[in-house]
Formats: sequence, structure tokens, C-alpha cells
Amino acid sequence: MSANNKSYAQPHYIKVHPDDNVAIVVNSNGLPEGSRFPCGLTLTEHVPKGHKVALQAIAQGEAIIRYGEVIGYANEPIQQGGWISEHQVDLPKAPALETLPLATKVPAPQPPLEGYTFEGYRNADGSVGTKNMLGITTSVQCVAGVVDYVVRIIERDLLPKYPNVDGVVALNHLYGCGVAINAPAAVVPIRTIHNLAKNPNFGNEVLVVGLGCEKLQPERLLAGNEELEQINVDKSQIIMLQDEAHVGFKAMVDDILGQAEKLLAKLNLRKRETCPASELVLGVQCGGSDAFSGVTANPSVGYAADLLVRCGATVMFSEVTEVRDAIHLLTPRAANEEVGKALLREMAWYDNYLDTGKTDRSANPSPGNKKGGLANVVEKALGSIAKSGSSAIVEVLSPGQRPTKKGLIFAATPASDFVCGTQQLSSGITVQVFTTGRGTPYGLAAVPVIKMSTHSSLAERWHDLIDIDAGSVATGEKTIEELGWEVFHFILDVASGRKKPWSDQWGLFNALSVFNPAPVT
Repeated sequence: MSANNKSYAQPHYIKVHPDDNVAIVVNSNGLPEGSRFPCGLTLTEHVPKGHKVALQAIAQGEAIIRYGEVIGYANEPIQQGGWISEHQVDLPKAPALETLPLATKVPAPQPPLEGYTFEGYRNADGSVGTKNMLGITTSVQCVAGVVDYVVRIIERDLLPKYPNVDGVVALNHLYGCGVAINAPAAVVPIRTIHNLAKNPNFGNEVLVVGLGCEKLQPERLLAGNEELEQINVDKSQIIMLQDEAHVGFKAMVDDILGQAEKLLAKLNLRKRETCPASELVLGVQCGGSDAFSGVTANPSVGYAADLLVRCGATVMFSEVTEVRDAIHLLTPRAANEEVGKALLREMAWYDNYLDTGKTDRSANPSPGNKKGGLANVVEKALGSIAKSGSSAIVEVLSPGQRPTKKGLIFAATPASDFVCGTQQLSSGITVQVFTTGRGTPYGLAAVPVIKMSTHSSLAERWHDLIDIDAGSVATGEKTIEELGWEVFHFILDVASGRKKPWSDQWGLFNALSVFNPAPVT
């Protein structure tokens, strides 16, 4: 394809796979009835940008195929050249987990990439951060207002004294009390909050603020077990607001400020140093997806992910409901049967979680996704997994777990943008690439978030929110490989502090949202 980014001289569509019987319209404003493509296909009605057009007549009950996979079945006859809306597509059954092949097509390792580095903050535990932040952990939501008040004072009065510190983050959440603290699923939020404090961008410095009467006592939050590493801190770094020494609100504030300043002084001594790209931990995520996501931005991110894996880095992809319907394409890529079974475990766990809530995967996608051309969760999943690239999957993490290996990792999380982001933070990402077709100002304070548009009209309209435009892939001006290399170098620049993504420049940061599948009492 060849066309100008802003307008097209003639109708254009993208067909992903030779077996597809649908394609998506590329033209900026969609195409009117009667539009004729170079191949001779003529539209029988208006088709919006990003939406599917039937390349051949599709009978009622016949499969609708995109990405070479069945995304649904026509619930009425569809003419050749007709618009296929989500209302015409019946959702197929999800792949049966017990029949899936495990580790049958393990990708061979690609040649290693040597010599790529970034400027990071090396920690005592061997991890490397891309930011130098003070994190303030909370053991219960009750103290969030006090911590937020203190954070504003730190930003105003203390940070100017410590120029090497990038900022302060309140690790607030809705957990800690009024919850079934010993319920089996409580392991998820407790593990998540524990591991948030250990994110490499916090420099191994921990400050905890609690209330005193909560169920999640700081000692339990910081404790180690067969899965979690004990977080050892000085008693002075655990501040309980109900402590009798706190006479009045100002005493609480002063206590937190005093401990925070001690940690800021330590963090201020840290300097960036040259580190191999193998020390990066990248999270990839999509939100506000559209029909272009799986053909422009996501495969370009997947190519960059492969490059980082070749460097020896860690790359995490997530979003269970946006993987579930494409899981049959992932289990063969598992490095071994154990990893494959772990993928099945997380899919089954989430199936049960949705079933308990008397819902199912049809609750995804969102209205905006559908407006962007995605008919259902199957089509969305097939595009979503493109972010994972083509490497072998070496490990599977339950929500909030930290990796034990380098390479491509599936970190199970909900698909919700801010919940997924929080869970990837707890799993240790130090930079994130976030693709979007509909647009979102999403950002995270603790790690830089690089936002990538799936088409150029969004990048042009949101010119000061989108960092990378993948629309050039849709127009044929760049290949996925070319854009993938650009994304790779941009990640290294952002990780080094040489470039700031727009979310950091504007200070657009979402509140943390810890995944809590356990009962609230």
C-alpha cells in the first residue's frame, strides 16, 4: 500500500492473512457506498474507518475469518462488499483448554543482540531502575488521605533539595481492612502490595504508613514466605498513625516527613550508570484498542519485544481475557510443558473467576473498542497477542508475582488498563509501552509509559499525548520491522532518561488499582 498519512487518493483496505474473508478499511473517514478498491471490490454500503468489509459473500452460519482464525459466525447473510458490524457476528466458543497442544512449536532462540545499553539506576539487590523514585507504601486505604497530603508537601518543599530524585509516589490502594484477610484469593492483593514496594524504580528504600487497627498489619505485609522475600526495614520506617506519640495531625505529618527526608537523602546519592539492555524489564499493554491495533502498533511492539529478548531482557505481556481466545496460538510457544500448563492454569482460574461473578468473556470488548471496529473479544485477543512477538514464553506469573527468569513472560492480570498497569508494576516492570487506537491519557508515576497510536489520525489529533505513531505501517510507509526498531531505540532512550514520554512531561498518572478477587466483608 502507498498513501498519504492524512488522506488517501483511492480506497484502501488491509487484509491480514491469505485465508481471511474480511479486511478493514484504512481511509481516514471510512468509505461511502459505491467505493471501488483497486482489486475491483465495490462497497454495497458505507463502511467506517477500521471496520470490516466482506471480501466475498458470507452465508448465515458461515465463519468470519480474520488473522486466519475464526472470529465468529455470521448470524445473517452478508453481501460481498458489505459492512460487517459486531451485531452480525455471533461469538464462537472459547478454545477448550484440555485439548490444547503444549510446547509443540517452541520458537528457536534468535541470534543474541550484543552491545545495547541504557543509563539506569543499579540497586543493591542487582535490579536496575529507570527512575529514581521514593515510594510510600500504605497498609490500608484509611491512611491514603494523609499520605497524599504529605506527598504534596514533599513535592513542594523537599524534592527541590534532592535534585537527583525524580519524584515521590503514594502506593495507595483499596485493600487492608474490611476484607477477608485469610481468604485463599487474598494472596493476590497482599502479594501485589508487598511487591509494589520492591519495584526497582524505588531503589530498595521502603517507607510504610499504616493506621494501626487494620487487618493487613505492616508486619504481615512485609513478611516473607515460600514465595515472597522478606522486606527488612528499620522500625522507624513503619509509621502507624494511631501511635500514641502522634498528638494531633501535624505530629503524623512531621513523622512521615522526617522519615521520608532520610530516604530522599539516600536516593539522592544515586547516579545513572551504563547498564546492559538485559537489565530492562518491559511491560507491554493495550487499551482503547481498535481494529488497527493488531496490524500496526501491536506487531511493531512485538518486534521490539523480540529485540529486547535477544538482548537478554525481560518482557511481560498480560491481560487474561485478551489472551484467552487466542491461547491456542500461545501454548505451542511455551518453552516446555510446565510453562504450557501454567498458561492453562491462569486461563482456567480466570474462567472460574468470571463464572463466579456470573459473567463471561463477552463482557469484553468495550463500546469504544466496537466503535473502533472490533466485533468481539476473539478479534480483540488475536490482535492483542501480537504484542508478545514471536519468542518462546519462558515463565508464567500469577497476578502480582515477580519473575524468576529473563525472556518473554506472561504475567496474568485483568485486562482493565489501570489494574493491569498496577499488577505489572508489582511484577517489576521498569518501563511500559502502551498501544491505543481510541486514545487514552493513561500513565503511571512509578515507571515511564510510552504511548503508541495505532493510526495516524489519533497521533495528529493527540500530538502532545502520543509518543510514537504506528499509522505509517497502515499506509505502507514503514514496515513492522522498521517501526519495531524505532520502538526499541525509543525504549532505550526513555529508560536512560534521554527522552520523556508525554505522560511524564504532563504528569498524567493514574491511581493504582490493586486486583482484589477476595471477598470484602
